[in-house]
Amino acid sequence: MSMSSSAPAYSDHLGSPREVLPWMLLAIDSLLVIGFAALGNRNHSTGLAVTDVLQTATPFLVGLLISSLAMRFWHRPSRLWPDALVVILGTVALGMILRVLSGTGGAQWSFVLVATAVLGVLLLGRRIISARFANAASRSIEGKTRGGIQETPR
Repeated sequence: MSMSSSAPAYSDHLGSPREVLPWMLLAIDSLLVIGFAALGNRNHSTGLAVTDVLQTATPFLVGLLISSLAMRFWHRPSRLWPDALVVILGTVALGMILRVLSGTGGAQWSFVLVATAVLGVLLLGRRIISARFANAASRSIEGKTRGGIQETPR
């Protein structure tokens, strides 16, 4: 038996890089939120087991998901204004509300300020870094297509 051309291409399963990238960046944002929760648990001796960290992170992960969806992150996952601000504030605000409603923690002002600062640096930093990579990649592509006249072989 030979391999037929009817086998689905790699991109048929996962989508194009342009379609997959926003979801990868949302996954990175989620890992940053989990890192924030782990750091908080470590500093407050509330447990570093996976379940402990996820219990702390879950309200913020829900806030991240809701605010990211509200900003339609898949269109411009690294846009700073207003997307990053909305996602950061939404992640913190919804996370704090869910912490209080679920009984898993409080929302003291000192914690709100620290969470806003830390998540702000992490989530804004990810957007700045990924935007720089995207800009560098598009400049590289433009340079290859506009940089010189490429002769085609005859």
